[in-house]
This record gives sequence, structure tokens and C-alpha cells, in this order.
Amino acid sequence: MTSFSLADLVAKFGGELIGDGGTTVTGLAPLDRADASQLAFLSNPLYLNQVASSRAGVVILARGDFEKVERPSDRNWIIAANPYAYFARVAQLLAASNAPAVVPGVHASATIDPSAQIAASASIGPNTVIEDGVRIGERVRIQANCFIGRGTVIGDDTLIYANVTLYHGSVIGARNILHAGVVIGADGFGFAPDFSAQGGEWVKIPQVGRAVLEDDVEIGASTSIDRGAMADTVIERGCKIDNQVQIGHNVRVGAYTVIAGCAGIAGSTTIGRYCMIGGAVGIAGHVTIADRVTITAKSGVTKSISKPGIYSGSIAATPHAEWNKNAAIVHNLDKMRDRIKQLEAIVKDLQNTK
Repeated sequence: MTSFSLADLVAKFGGELIGDGGTTVTGLAPLDRADASQLAFLSNPLYLNQVASSRAGVVILARGDFEKVERPSDRNWIIAANPYAYFARVAQLLAASNAPAVVPGVHASATIDPSAQIAASASIGPNTVIEDGVRIGERVRIQANCFIGRGTVIGDDTLIYANVTLYHGSVIGARNILHAGVVIGADGFGFAPDFSAQGGEWVKIPQVGRAVLEDDVEIGASTSIDRGAMADTVIERGCKIDNQVQIGHNVRVGAYTVIAGCAGIAGSTTIGRYCMIGGAVGIAGHVTIADRVTITAKSGVTKSISKPGIYSGSIAATPHAEWNKNAAIVHNLDKMRDRIKQLEAIVKDLQNTK
């Protein structure tokens, strides 16, 4: 197991070390479970009281929290501007150091079109199918049972887990991570109604755009991103999208936006940069959301949002009996509105007779 000294970590990631730089750590753990060989962090003030009793070899925390906590004499500290992000970077370093080496090459059971261009440093797993005109960059890892459609481009250092499907013409940037079951570039939900009194049908609109993922994008398991109808669907650099998210055709998601699980984004919507979209949010088609907007879980967005801020539209859970009472009130809101209008008219008449 690889270990790193605290001096090594501070040299690589910055921060202020207080303690013994020669101390080594081999892993990470929560404050209340860590031992002397592990690193822990504090970013939530709710856990301040766990710091003094923690057995962690080093604790990462902010300057303000360092001044508040009881500080045992044998404890090592790293003071960082953003302890959570610092912890994440150390976690990446440890994970990469302890991961098994990737062996370049193509598995014997993979089916590769002769015209595909695959870097010698790439790794292609069992039963993967790679069609004509595909280009795969350096150190790309594609696990078992994936399908890479014709003309797809995959950038350097991208990791594609098992059972991922990339439809034809998809563009995947560098350092992407696509988790199991992801589908990129399926047809968007585009149908023209052609109905009359005698009947009719939905006429399929060919989806001829692409699905484009820029660099440093991560897509969670079983998420689907549709190709564009005519223009492209684009996920800009640095976006992180959770499991089981649906993104419709011609959507554009701005850089560094995060989208939590089970959200659904209808076609031709534009989402700004640095947005946070909560779980199970539904966003209607053809709306525009400004930069730095947060939409809380289960909210429904039917109109454009032009200003940054936090927006909510969900109803919090309440005891069932209370919910029934409130539902009855909501059911009768139209009647209540009519009665209020009648009372306003009566009050106005009384005021006019004075």
C-alpha cells in the first residue's frame, strides 16, 4: 500500500502544515474512525467536537476551525482554505497510487473495425464493439461489453465503465468518466403530430445532431444524453451529472454545472455555468437558466430563470393527516378565490356608501 508523508502532501497541494512533516498516511477515514495511519478532515462545524478525540494521523481543517478546536500536542494539522476540496485531491492521489496498473491492448474478444484509430496506450475490454471511423486517444480505458458507434471520438485519459453505449458521431472529451449503463447520443424525443378527426400518427423527426461532452465531464450510471435534432446537445467542460438523469435533445449544460440523480431536462433547454440542479428536478423544454442558479430537489421549472439565486418549487413531506387537510384546501382554491372576490366587492360597496 502506497504511503505519503505530510510534507509530500503539502508540497503537492499547498496548505500550512503544523506538526511532523515526516508522518506518513496510507488512507482516509472519518474523524471518529480514523487511526494514526489515516487522514481525516473537518468542513462541517457539526463535527467540531469529534476533533479532539479523533485518532487521525492528520486533520485537514480551515484556519477558523483550527482556532476553535481543542488541539492535542501529538496531533498533526493541515490548514487549508477549502478542507473538503483538499481532502478530495488527496483522496484522488491515494486512489490512483493504489489502483492496479492498466495494461494497454485490445482484448481478443473485442470487435474492432479496421478503420478505427486506437492509441497504443489505450485498453479495450472484452466483447467491446468499435465501429468504423472511431478515434480513441491516449490511455483511454474501455471496459467490457461497450459499444462505440461509427465516427465517435474519445479524448485522452477517459475512463468508460462496462456496458456503456456511445451512438454514432458522439464526441467525448479528455478525462471524462462514463459509468456503467450510460447511453450517449440516442435519438432525441422528436415527433411531429399529424392527426385529424379520422386518425393520424406521430411522424418521427430524424435526429441528425451529435452529443458532445467536453473535457473533465463525469456521467453517472444509467444516465442518458440524447443527440441533437439538428444542432448538437452539448455538456460543457467540468460538468458532473449523477445517476439516472435524462437530458433531452439540443440541451446545452454550462461549464461546471452539477445535476443530481433522477433529474429530467427536456429538449432545447439551456442551463448556465456553475449551476446546481437538485435530485428529481424537472425542467421544461425551451427555457433558459442563468449562471449560478441552484434549483432544490423535486422542483419543477416551467419558465426561464434570468437571475442567479436559489429556487424551490417542491412541497416538503408532512404527516399524512395534515397533508389531507392541506390537499382539501388546495382542491378548493378556485372556490375560495371566487368568495374573496365577492367579499372584496362587498367591502368596496360599503366604502363607497360612507
